[in-house]
Amino acid sequence: MEQPYVDPGLDLEQEIVRLKQARNAVILAHYYQDEEIQELADFIGDSLQLAQAARDTQADTIVFCGVHFMAETAKILNPTRTVLLPDVDAGCSLASGCPPDRFRAWRARYPDAVAISYINCSAEVKAASDIICTSSNAEKIVASVPADKTILFAPDRNLGRYVIQRTGRDMVLWPGSCIVHETFSQRKLIALKARHPEAQIIAHPECEPPVLEMADFIGSTSKLLQYSTENDCNTFIVVTEPGIITQMVKQAPHKTYLPAPPMNACACNECPFMRLNSLEKLYVCLRDMKPELTMDEQLRAAAYTPIERMLTLSV
Repeated sequence: MEQPYVDPGLDLEQEIVRLKQARNAVILAHYYQDEEIQELADFIGDSLQLAQAARDTQADTIVFCGVHFMAETAKILNPTRTVLLPDVDAGCSLASGCPPDRFRAWRARYPDAVAISYINCSAEVKAASDIICTSSNAEKIVASVPADKTILFAPDRNLGRYVIQRTGRDMVLWPGSCIVHETFSQRKLIALKARHPEAQIIAHPECEPPVLEMADFIGSTSKLLQYSTENDCNTFIVVTEPGIITQMVKQAPHKTYLPAPPMNACACNECPFMRLNSLEKLYVCLRDMKPELTMDEQLRAAAYTPIERMLTLSV
């Protein structure tokens, strides 16, 4: 997305606060955003927490510092509010790897199955699903399905595998994965652990099975934050997008947090889509009230039902 002109002399933080008040806006940010955006956010959370915050807000405008499917979820839950996304190109490999037409065709092969879709999917896939889940509540959502029903689980196969292991419930899995969580190197993780034998490995369930097998604790982003701050251990190897370390340091600054290494000498453990958002784009978004996320009402209403089912079960 081409960046509009921003006066280099502006105090962006001050301007964002001013515009937020003028627009009666709330800034929602995912844990994987850059620290400077987290500092300005009204609410920081994982996908479930952000969906709940979007549902409960009284603001006229929601500025979603995350990725496209998260802003879509906010619009699905708030049809009359303005939803802005600082960069419309902030996508998700899981969502793009599960095209709606292919998902509907896959689902048609199992006409009596219950389709559970991870929230990391498009509004069209949500609309074609029976219920949505996040990594925070996936086990609970799966457990809510009658035992005699076949379950289709999309689009993250690693989360699906983990839930199968945890619940003992067989599921048909869509073959998708997160480009960030599949890049962590088991070999480098072993080497890092050898250098820090006192450290506990904490990992997101989107990681590949060999990495999860090494973990002392597996959980959603919010659960990793909670565990690392409450556990007696003082050193953690964090196997998820390193943006969460900002909040870990805030909540327990006396502890040490080591980001898990990717396979290559790159920043592949950072989500390239999450990092498209910036202070400049956040400022321009509030200044110009665009890019605005809009949605066909029929699609929105269809996608609302499976999200609402999830939120009801997540109380």
